[in-house]
Amino acid sequence: MNKKTVRDIDLSGKRVLVRVDLNVPLDEGTGAISDDTRVRAVLPTIRYLIDRKARVILCSHLGRPEGKVVDELRLAPVARRLSEILGSPVEMAMDCIGPQVEEAVGRLKEGEVLLLENLRFHPEEEKNDPGFAQALARLADIYINDAFGTAHRIHASTVGVAEHLPAVAGFLMEKEIDIMDKALNDPVRPFAAIIGGAKISSKIGVLEYILERVDSLLIAGGMGSTFLKALKLDVGQSSIDKDKVGLAQWLMEKAAKKGAHLLLPSDVVVADRYAPNARTKTVPITGVPSGWYVMDIGPQTIELFAAKLRKCKTIIWNGPVGVFEFPKFSKGTQAIANLLAGLDATTIIGGGSTAEVIEEMGLVDKITHVSTGGGASLKFLEGKTLPGVAVLQDKESR
Repeated sequence: MNKKTVRDIDLSGKRVLVRVDLNVPLDEGTGAISDDTRVRAVLPTIRYLIDRKARVILCSHLGRPEGKVVDELRLAPVARRLSEILGSPVEMAMDCIGPQVEEAVGRLKEGEVLLLENLRFHPEEEKNDPGFAQALARLADIYINDAFGTAHRIHASTVGVAEHLPAVAGFLMEKEIDIMDKALNDPVRPFAAIIGGAKISSKIGVLEYILERVDSLLIAGGMGSTFLKALKLDVGQSSIDKDKVGLAQWLMEKAAKKGAHLLLPSDVVVADRYAPNARTKTVPITGVPSGWYVMDIGPQTIELFAAKLRKCKTIIWNGPVGVFEFPKFSKGTQAIANLLAGLDATTIIGGGSTAEVIEEMGLVDKITHVSTGGGASLKFLEGKTLPGVAVLQDKESR
C-alpha cells in the first residue's frame, strides 16, 4: 500500500483520533456484545499507540440510528469490552463532539484511551458536513483510519476530518489493502474466485473486474439462477435479475474468449416454497420443477467446485452459494467453507455474510484473511479507489 501508516509518524504525546469500525452485533436481551471480532481486529493499532504514549481517541458508528440518539446503540458496551481486553480503563465520552468531549480529551494522559459516542447520532456524520468534520479534527493532532469496513463511505469521520489533520492508515487498514491488492494484481496461480449472493446487479462491477484476473470463476447462490436463465434453463420461481440475463450471457462469452473457466452449478437443491421447513429435493439444473425455488448447490456441484478449488493457490470468496440462513439450505456454503479451511492456498473471504459463515463455523484461524468490510470489500474487488483510503497521505517516493 502506497500510503503512510502509523509507523511513519511521530506519535509520542500526541492526541490521535482513530476511526475504527466497532459496529458489533449486540444481544437484543442483554445489550452485550455477541461477537467481538471487530473489536479484536483493531487491537494491534490501539496497542501500538498506547506503547508510544499517544493520547488515543477512538471514534466509530454502531448500527443505523439515522442521526438520532438511540440508547440501544450507545457504545458503552464496546468501551467495557475494550477495557477487559486491554487490561486498562477505556473511558466513554458522552458525545463525539463539543465542549464536554474536548474537556475529556484534555484530561487524557499519555497511553490512555477515550472512546467517543456513536458518530451517527449526528446526521452531519453521514453527510460529510464540513463543520462536523472540523469539530472532530479539533480533538486531535493526528488522524488514523483503521476502519476498512467504512472506507468506501464519504463521511465526515472517514474523509472530511482528513482534510484538517495529518492522515495515515492503521495496521488493519494496511493489512486489508495489501492482502487483497496482492491477490488481485500479483496472485500465486491458479487463481479462482467464488462469487455468490442474491443478485447479480449488486456485483456487476466485481464480476467484470475479477474476470480479467482469475483463471476460474465459480458462480452460485441467487445470482447463479440468472446465469442459468441465460442458458435458457428453467429456474422455476427463483428470483432472477431479468434485466441482467443478457449481461450474464455476455460474461460467459467473455470468459470463453479469455480462456477462463466459468463454472455454474450442475445440480441444485430446490424447495417447493421459500421457507426453512419447505419440502426439498436435489435435481440436475435441467430438471428444476416449475413453481419451485433454487435454494442451494447440490452434491455434484460441491464436488465439481471442490475439484477446481483444490488445484488453486489463491482463492477469493464473496457471497454464500445458497440460502445459508436456513439450516436446510446451508450445506453447500458450509462445504465450501470447510474445503477452503483445509487448503494449502491463500484464501480470502470478502466480508459481509460470507465472513459471518466463517465466524459462525469457527474457521477464522484456518483462513488466510477474513475481511472486516462487506461493502468496502466489494468496492475493492471492483477495482475502485476507496474514498477513506484516497485521502490518506502518500508515502514519499524514493
